[in-house]
Amino acid sequence: MVEKKIDILKHVLVPKHQVLSEKEKLQVLEEYNISPIQLPVIKSKDPIVKAINAKIGDIIMIIRKGPSGEYKYYRRVAD
Repeated sequence: MVEKKIDILKHVLVPKHQVLSEKEKLQVLEEYNISPIQLPVIKSKDPIVKAINAKIGDIIMIIRKGPSGEYKYYRRVAD
């Protein structure tokens, strides 16, 4: 029996996830006048974190589509 792999990044219910560059990370923190510790956490063992190869300390931007446009959310990868 052949095991079929599923690409969770292409699932209709999974919003777009993107690891921010160092420059983008600093811009977001400055824009919201916060430190990384103030961001909500996403666990390093989360399947999405593994799929996009994010590391502990990275900040992930999540783009969700809503009735009136796109919304950006930020999460800090933690252990």
